[in-house]
Amino acid sequence: MALPTRDALTFPDSQRQPIVPYLPSSSPSSSKPFVTLTFATSLDSNLSLSPGVQTALSGPESKAMTHYLRSEHQSILVGVGTAIADNPSLNCRLEGVGGYGGEGLSGQPAPIVVDPRARWDVQRSKCMKLAREKRGRAPWLVTSTPVPHETAHTLETLNGGFLHLGESPIDWRVLLRHLGMQGFRSVMIEGGGTVINDLLSPQYFDLVDSVIVTIAPTWLGKGGVQICPHQRTENGVRLPVGRLKDVKWVPLGEDVVLCGRPER
Repeated sequence: MALPTRDALTFPDSQRQPIVPYLPSSSPSSSKPFVTLTFATSLDSNLSLSPGVQTALSGPESKAMTHYLRSEHQSILVGVGTAIADNPSLNCRLEGVGGYGGEGLSGQPAPIVVDPRARWDVQRSKCMKLAREKRGRAPWLVTSTPVPHETAHTLETLNGGFLHLGESPIDWRVLLRHLGMQGFRSVMIEGGGTVINDLLSPQYFDLVDSVIVTIAPTWLGKGGVQICPHQRTENGVRLPVGRLKDVKWVPLGEDVVLCGRPER
């Protein structure tokens, strides 16, 4: 077995156990991938101080938990705004997975970037760098415009790919169905704000199977990127958008992690 790298993270079994019931099943019951919605938020429901500004919220324990979650999903999805602003690695640095002490790419999720207008420079991304170093999988692009030939060739050479859905904005039901057709049985959706609010909206709330939210003990203030889905109304009466059931609160360092399942 390969030796672990210096930046590998650990997440002990004692901290994993409360979260295991909210992870994807090994035998999914539908053609749609198991969808886990997960993100870190402030006490005032903000993801970042302002659009395009990378804001650290998670403490070391909950950050390690995020990488554990990544190891338990076949894919990890973000929107193009997050990909451009943060240039995230979108790999798993948990000790023992592929590239961090394990063999091959075992435990590494496939990055998926929803990029309708092909704005993300995938060739220069951290994702592609890690794929070349065999410390992560090559990304998949979800676009509404043709992918440049050079980019498509690079992705396919590294076992990545692209989905050309031909529509914008993205229809999440169509996208998840296509991901299932590509063999993805689970997807961990991490952000950003537009993506999360879309999936929490009345239109798509039923697509989410599990919600795991890290809540940091800080307020970011007005003007931030806030988690606040579109309102739901029936017969002119405003109603709650959705609610979680089977809720569990898990303290991790100075953060607390909320786990739950959407109530249909």
